[in-house]
This record gives sequence, structure tokens and C-alpha cells, in this order.
Amino acid sequence: MSPAPSAPDTPAPDVPAPVAVLGAGLLGSAMAARLGERGRDVRLWNRSPARAVEAARDAPGVRAVEDLGRAVQGVGVVLTVLRDGDAVAAVARRVLPALAQRASPVPGGPVWVQASTVGPRAAGELRALADEAGVAVLDAPVSGSTDPARRGALTWLVAGDPDVLERARPVLDDLGQRVQLVGAREEASALKLVVNAWMTGATAVMADALALAERLGTDPAALRDVLDGGPLGMPYALGKAAMMTSGAYPAGFPAELALKDLDLAAEGGALPGALEPVRERLRAVTASGRGREDVAVLAEGGDATSG
Repeated sequence: MSPAPSAPDTPAPDVPAPVAVLGAGLLGSAMAARLGERGRDVRLWNRSPARAVEAARDAPGVRAVEDLGRAVQGVGVVLTVLRDGDAVAAVARRVLPALAQRASPVPGGPVWVQASTVGPRAAGELRALADEAGVAVLDAPVSGSTDPARRGALTWLVAGDPDVLERARPVLDDLGQRVQLVGAREEASALKLVVNAWMTGATAVMADALALAERLGTDPAALRDVLDGGPLGMPYALGKAAMMTSGAYPAGFPAELALKDLDLAAEGGALPGALEPVRERLRAVTASGRGREDVAVLAEGGDATSG
């Protein structure tokens, strides 16, 4: 779709205020499309404008907006879904003054929902930027990737003021099936790293179990059949096993992002137990040029002694 026109956008009193999604990567684009389907006026911005235009092309209710100031004008919620803390901070320094200075159609003012996975240290720095500007912020990464986002089945991990959460909740509810308030400041970003470490570790173990089945002369598909529907069956890991069996790895959770998150988790010290070897394997995967494939590509590295 074409960029937004220059005329100001002011919603009617009975129409929900627009939502700005800043970041048109896999997750941001999926969130924008879902919100558009829910009848919301969505402005989608990306540092590379062409990517936002492409994501908005077949997404009803979603407009690609090239100018960052225009993207956040008159919105009720701003979602940042960017790669890392540095990227979010750079955008926040441009957006927060505009959010603080402009009149908002939303009682209490707009809410910044910081949904990028940045780790607790960066989350604290971002909260300080919001506090300095006088803008309400939620530390709110999600558990789930593109498919749950498109279905509105994400789990929100939220840290912040409960009253601010209630102002943003209608948007969060459009995207997720559960909102878990876990603290008042950066606890959600810390928990997100733990969740992603668990997911990545489970993927690595599934890859190794399939490799072991082959080594012992057992059909790897039999392992999936045993686990599927039983008490040991983890749908996430079984989905990764299907990728591994097919040898195709369309990115739901790219390996390079899994590595980024383990690196964030390791700030200040080595990862505990088996997670440090998993991080080394991810380094080998990304160094081989396959970092943009799904984390299930760990299976291509063989067992735990590889890479």
C-alpha cells in the first residue's frame, strides 16, 4: 500500500485510536496484519521503507508510513518490534518527544508497548528514556512467533504499571490469548530470555534425539509417533522435528536471533549447563551462513559434539 497522506489522522470519538507498529520484520508484519484484520487502523513503519510497503500490500487496514513522526501521530498504542536494544533506542529517541508533545485522543495518553527482545539491561535503559519523556511504557515481549501472532494466540509477558497495562490491553488482547503481568520494571525482558533459552535448548535436544535414532538404526519418524499426543509430546519441539525431517527450515524463529538472545542471557557470565554448548552450535550455524533459517537448522550440525 502507498504511504499515508499528509493530512492529519484524527479518529472519530467512537473509533479506536490508530496503532503504530514500528518494525516490519517477521513478527512485526504478522502483528500488523492481525490488528488490521481486527478492524484497527494500523500504521506500519520500518527503517527500510520497502519492507513495510511489501508487508502492507495485502494486509487490510495496514498502511505503510515512511515518516516516523506521521506513523505515531494520534495513536493510542505504539508497538516496537525491532531487532535489538540499540535499534529500539535509536527509534525511541526520535519518537518519544513527538508522543509527549502532541495531544492524544486516548485518555491518559499513548502507551509505548516495547515488544522487542532486548534483555533486562537494555529494557531498563529504554524505560529511562520513556520516563524522561513522560511517556507511559510497558516492557512487553511475547512468547510466540509469526504463526501465533497471525492467529492472535501470543502470550504477553508484561512488566509495568497495571493501570497502563489496562490502557493497552485491548490491543494486546487482539494479538494474544494471555497477558501475564510479571513485574513492575524489566522482569518481562528477563523472563523472555529464559523462555527463549528453553525453546532453543528443546530444539537442540530434539535434533540430537533424532540423530541418536539414526545412529541406533531406528526410524526417526518413530520417535515423533511415540511422542505425539502423549505426555512427553511438546508441540513446539514436534513442530521443529517435522522441519528437521523434511530438511526445510522456513524461519519462524531464526537461528541468528536465537543466538542473539542467548548472548543477551549470557551478559555478565557464561550460560549454565547445556545452554553454553547450544550457544556454540548456534555460532557455528550463523558462521556457516544459515543464521536466517529457523533455529531447527541446528539439526544440520549433527549431535551435541558437532560445531
